[in-house]
Amino acid sequence: MSNTCDYSYDSAEESHMHSYFIPPILRRLAGKPNLRVLDLGCGNGALCRYLRDAGCIVTGMDVSTPGIEVARKSYPDIRFEVLGVYDDPPRDLLAAFDVVVSTEVVEHLYFPRELPRQINRLLKPGGAALITTPYHGYLKNLVLCVLNKWDAHHDVFWDHGHIKFWSRATLKKLFVEEGFQFASFEGLGRFPYLWMTMLMSFNKPA
Repeated sequence: MSNTCDYSYDSAEESHMHSYFIPPILRRLAGKPNLRVLDLGCGNGALCRYLRDAGCIVTGMDVSTPGIEVARKSYPDIRFEVLGVYDDPPRDLLAAFDVVVSTEVVEHLYFPRELPRQINRLLKPGGAALITTPYHGYLKNLVLCVLNKWDAHHDVFWDHGHIKFWSRATLKKLFVEEGFQFASFEGLGRFPYLWMTMLMSFNKPA
C-alpha cells in the first residue's frame, strides 16, 4: 500500500486549527511529567513543540517527507519518523507510549480502521489515545444546508482534503470496535453543537 504524500509545509508554524485543540490536549497532560507521547500525523511538528515544552518525551510521525524535514530542522531534539498509519512501526516504538495524539488526521484516511489499529500497536497497556477531527452532527449539518454552505464546507477541489466526515457516534464506534474504551468527548470552537472540531479520548485496556 503506497504512503506517498507530497503535502508540503513552508514553516514549522501552527495552523489556525492548532488554537482549538492545543489547549485542551495540554490540559489533559498537565501534571504528568515525562509522559512518552507520540504525535501520529504530526505534519511539521508544531504540536510536538508544545508537548515537549510541557515536559513530555515526544516522538512525531507523518507520511509527509517535507513536513518531517521541516520538523527535524526546527526541533532537532525531538525524534521524527517518516511513517504513517499504514506502515509497520520500528520495533522500539511498539507498545512504547503512554499517550498517542492524532489531530485532524482520521478525516483524510481512505482506510480509517487502520488508525486505531496502529495506535493499539504503539500504546502501552493502559495508555490513552487523544483524537481530534472536525465535528459533524445533525444541527451543524442542518445549518450548513440552510445557509447554502454545503459545497464550501465539503470542498471537493481541496487537494489532500477531507474524505471522511465524523460524528461523535461514528468516531466512538471506530475505536470501540478495536477494543478501546471510550473516555471523554469535548466540542471545540464556535458554539455548542456547531463546534469547529472535537476532541475524543479513548483508553487501551490495561
